[in-house]
Amino acid sequence: MRPRILLPLLALAPALTAQTVITVDAAHPGAPIAPTMFGIFFEDINFGADGGLYPELIKNRSFEFDEPLSGWKVILPYDAKNGIGLSPGELDVRTDSPLNANNPHYLRVTALAPGYGFYNAGFRGIGVEQGAEYRFSAYVRTSGPTSIRATITDGAGGAIGAGREIGTGTLTGFDGTWKRYETIIRAGATTTHAQFNIFLDQKGSVDLDMVSLFPTDTWNHRPNGLRKDLVQLLADMHPGFIRFPGGCIVEGRTLATRYRWKTTVGDITERKTIINRWNDEFDHRPTPDYFQSFGLGFYEYFQLAEDIGASPLPILNCGMACQFNSSETAKVEEIHEYIQDALDLIEFANGPADSPWGKVRAEMGHPAPFNLKMIGVGNEQWGPRYIDRYKLFNDAIKVSHPEIKLIVPAGPSPNGQQFDEMWSNWRQLRPDIVDEHYYMSPQWFLDNSNRYDNYDRSGPKVFAGEYAAQSTGAPVRPDNRNNWKTALSEAAFMTGLERNADIVQMASYAPLLAHVDAWQWTPDAIWFDNLRSHGTTDYQVQKIFATNTGTRVVPSTPHAEAGLYTVASLDDRTHELILTAVNVSAGPRPVQIQINGITPSGSVKVTTLGSADLAAENSFEHPSNVAPVASTLDVSSATIPVQLSPNSVTVFRIPVH
Repeated sequence: MRPRILLPLLALAPALTAQTVITVDAAHPGAPIAPTMFGIFFEDINFGADGGLYPELIKNRSFEFDEPLSGWKVILPYDAKNGIGLSPGELDVRTDSPLNANNPHYLRVTALAPGYGFYNAGFRGIGVEQGAEYRFSAYVRTSGPTSIRATITDGAGGAIGAGREIGTGTLTGFDGTWKRYETIIRAGATTTHAQFNIFLDQKGSVDLDMVSLFPTDTWNHRPNGLRKDLVQLLADMHPGFIRFPGGCIVEGRTLATRYRWKTTVGDITERKTIINRWNDEFDHRPTPDYFQSFGLGFYEYFQLAEDIGASPLPILNCGMACQFNSSETAKVEEIHEYIQDALDLIEFANGPADSPWGKVRAEMGHPAPFNLKMIGVGNEQWGPRYIDRYKLFNDAIKVSHPEIKLIVPAGPSPNGQQFDEMWSNWRQLRPDIVDEHYYMSPQWFLDNSNRYDNYDRSGPKVFAGEYAAQSTGAPVRPDNRNNWKTALSEAAFMTGLERNADIVQMASYAPLLAHVDAWQWTPDAIWFDNLRSHGTTDYQVQKIFATNTGTRVVPSTPHAEAGLYTVASLDDRTHELILTAVNVSAGPRPVQIQINGITPSGSVKVTTLGSADLAAENSFEHPSNVAPVASTLDVSSATIPVQLSPNSVTVFRIPVH
């Protein structure tokens, strides 16, 4: 473990005279800071949904992958006498008389002898904890065997005896028609790579669908709930918004595989599984078993936003597939379907419980509206094809829902011809908010902390929708790291976002989540395995900004000078002046804070995040290698001498009355 080096904030000794003066003009507060200033961006990449935030432990539970038996294998009882494996039965994926039309495949299991079994090893293993309970359920149809036995073993191997049994449960009471049955299995040990086994102890055939092993201890204990530790990390950030479901996942590689929100709500058995667009996007990380079950759908996204106090920001397909892939585009005369999806989504989120789509929301358990205020039209599109389609969306939505803000893209890059052309259009068309993306080097983030200082104050607002410093200097590199150098450069950049709150309304790091054994893209804010999770250094920067944002910007200087970046705000809710100072110097920095317009007094709350080692990273073993340290500082005047730690982010919350 690398030592965490955080120098305490101390009143400077008289001998320390080479101070930088940070001047804060508290008498002249400026623009209000939007409550959506710092939020989170979620996309189902890196097994972020299935296998991650959505805690279903069975992969391909509905047999709807392109290879319907993907994830499922026969258990081979071992014949010690003859030294061979035996398989007294068969697995047959069928489509006659299915559970429903949206879920056309099911599994017929035929035992030719008692004890025939098969197994699922989940998403790179199954994580279970000792003493925890898991709900084993399945839709079953049979007139043969009267019970189905399931076990959890603490090791995969595909043969009886390959692992120790650590949990068991039985389904019974079948009546010959499709019906859901469930039982609770309590785990007797903790393991990240368990195997789930199903046995028929009687001869005969059984039809199975929606085979599930689901933790009972989910966020808010919901039966189709979310993984608690991951949601807690999100909730701890106090995000102003959550953008979902992406990202390029919205577009699809073709329009046939685009994200359609209507197929992700209602009964989970009716939600259509489709391939994940990140399935084979990158040669360095092919993931042929990456699909979307939509157990985590738009209802669950809205519910998550409500749970963590974030404004929902859904992104909808605009009639264009990913322009980096097929670039398939719906004809303008066919765009009505896509626009209607947007109008229906507004009704689903905000409509009365007796409206057609409001009724769907109410029947799912949420009669009250979700208070949707904004929608993204497309993701990373550019060019005249997109502009033509945006105009149709804008005309239709603004007529019936002028209260809904529309967010539009500036293309995939932070500069260049596509970016300039898109902004030329937006200055004329004046959409509500323009979404800019930047996956650039740490030096770029340092150099661009003043990016928005000279933006047109009368033009559209800005959403810094996707950004992350790339340690190698280039995106889509498997060797990009989440280290303190990347996080510190992002912190310097974020001071410029907050300082320009009259232009920048929203900002979010991307991607959010990554499974340590199933990622496609690095860097990422949060890493997890089948049981554990931790916030990276970049997550810690996002958190410290999101939890220390005031309500009004206050002028401060210097903005960016010799490795020092600052931003100040007043928090009218807590009656505090908040000053954030980012020191990217390699040594401790003596600083004098000069506050004009008020005289603070009392105890200042100080939070310091940093490391002298720019290569420092957090990990499962050492999740707090780089983590915030709290302290206090007593002040009695408007001049406050302090010392900033090397390579650090320091937040001062100064009481004002």
